[in-house]
Amino acid sequence: MAIRNIVKEGDPILTKVCRPVEKFDDKLGILLDDMYETMLDGDGVGLAGPQVGILRRVFVIDIGEGKIEFINPKITHTSGVQESPEGCLSCPGEFGITRRPMYVTVDAQNRWGDQFTLNAEGLLAKAICHENDHLDGILFKEYVIKKIDPSELKD
Repeated sequence: MAIRNIVKEGDPILTKVCRPVEKFDDKLGILLDDMYETMLDGDGVGLAGPQVGILRRVFVIDIGEGKIEFINPKITHTSGVQESPEGCLSCPGEFGITRRPMYVTVDAQNRWGDQFTLNAEGLLAKAICHENDHLDGILFKEYVIKKIDPSELKD
């Protein structure tokens, strides 16, 4: 595994729509492992393909309950609303209160191409929406309803 460079806001790759993953091979497994290690190194809870310069529909999340890998995800249902702090490894030092769904259902594939459906709520739902937006060239700042200073974040 290797730590990859995280693409920062301003790089045009973060505004591009990603292509679906078609090959479920060792190269994909290495990418997922590298992304997870990079995310942990950056103290994040999620990381998407374009954030490491890869325009593929893939992201990893770990909100403290273990790694979840999403390949070719599709959010099929959302409900409820949550307003909470959000940041992004591609926008270091910038935070805001965002409005996101409280509940989401997502269909995706794992690293071997097997389909799965996940129902998520709270932080996991927010992280799924955040990372899925990266796959469509959208940054979290589009959902910010109030900017906040890093000192306002709770530990």
